[in-house]
Amino acid sequence: MKLWIVAVGRMKSGPEQDLAARYIDRLRKGGSPLGLEWGGVVELAEARQSTVQERKRDEASRIETALPANATFLVLDETGRTPNSTEFADEIARLRDEGVRDLAFVIGGPDGLQPELRSRAAKAIAFGRLTLPHQIVRILLAEQLYRASTILSGHPYHRA
Repeated sequence: MKLWIVAVGRMKSGPEQDLAARYIDRLRKGGSPLGLEWGGVVELAEARQSTVQERKRDEASRIETALPANATFLVLDETGRTPNSTEFADEIARLRDEGVRDLAFVIGGPDGLQPELRSRAAKAIAFGRLTLPHQIVRILLAEQLYRASTILSGHPYHRA
């Protein structure tokens, strides 16, 4: 199964981008034997329309266009359920074992996600109830994807 991140907003060069890349590189190296391949990151520019609803609608349309064909996607949204790391890994393994070919994790823009897009997601996941900057969410997601691969492989990185 290929893992993707589809994110509204761009990571600028610097320590945030370096940290996210470090975890993605670790995932690339350790995920393959588990049937977890790295698909990539798709970055979308923030919408510039004048109203929140127009921006959400525009971003949702571009997110859907950017998703791999027939991909299952999960959204990162403060209204979602907050799993622990083992539950997160188990969800990825379950989807892989069910034959999902492409699994995308969607990070919305500053205004959040359009409700219709959120309702079409397989699941909404929250990294807590705080509103977090896109760059930090991307780092947290990259680390949790790597952590999931270590949990599934029995590697001692995750100490529960």
